[in-house]
Amino acid sequence: MVDQITLPATREAELNQALELFHFAFRAFTAKPDQLLETRGLQRVHHRILYFVGRNPDIRVNALLTILGVTKQALHAPLRQLIAMNLVNDTPDANDKRGKCLNLTADGRNLESALSGAQRKKMQLVFEKIGEEGETAWRNVMAQLIEPSKEE
Repeated sequence: MVDQITLPATREAELNQALELFHFAFRAFTAKPDQLLETRGLQRVHHRILYFVGRNPDIRVNALLTILGVTKQALHAPLRQLIAMNLVNDTPDANDKRGKCLNLTADGRNLESALSGAQRKKMQLVFEKIGEEGETAWRNVMAQLIEPSKEE
């Protein structure tokens, strides 16, 4: 159970506003890729798989599970779908035939580029507007959100 923290009303309102900004920013950030995914019968989980397979050539399935923070069961169906659609190749690991290495196909690279390209463009425009200090502050906030704190 999550511990309830009592905050002054003004601070709670400020934090609620931050939560709302985070929610709406994420929704705007994923809107274009989500539309493109929908035309192919895919979902956001497929984009995450394509992105990390694309950034990590010959990634083993277990390493992908770790990066995504999901179970084998959660990964199995969307990964099989991407393989069936010829967007991802799975080949036996040369060092361990029991393991599989994953790579994007040419079609997979094209789709991943279209999906993430829209997001990179959005980030580039935002970073140009807020400047180097703003970008550094944003990266620091994101890094802090990733790291579990002792207070949690």
